[in-house]
Amino acid sequence: MVHKQTTQLRDFAVRYTAAWCSRDAPTVAQFYAPDGSLTINGGTPSVGRSAIATAAQGFFTAFPDLTVYLNDLVARQDKMIYQWTLEGTHSRTGKRVRLSGFEEWRMGDDGLIAASLGNFDSADLERQIEQGANPK
Repeated sequence: MVHKQTTQLRDFAVRYTAAWCSRDAPTVAQFYAPDGSLTINGGTPSVGRSAIATAAQGFFTAFPDLTVYLNDLVARQDKMIYQWTLEGTHSRTGKRVRLSGFEEWRMGDDGLIAASLGNFDSADLERQIEQGANPK
């Protein structure tokens, strides 16, 4: 049973990654429970699919060529840790960005994300937006 659950969660994470790569905000939001939440770097939670889609759209607007990679999925007690890397070109500066981070998911009984706490190094992101991923 654990193996089947692990396989289902990994498949979910692969599909979630593909949703981010589709750059379609409502598609990303469908991975969340209707009243699910996404909190990025301890900020104000985006609650509900419409708010989550708005948060995702912010990334798609900032990085029109955004690509997300699934690095790993780790089970910790009642949470899943979705580790990712994103790459993209910032729409204002034209600089390439490559940043890794993670989301800590609490899954709902419906198999969707009830709550996600997203984390990444925002100072590094800002540096890369201005200087690029690999400044000379």
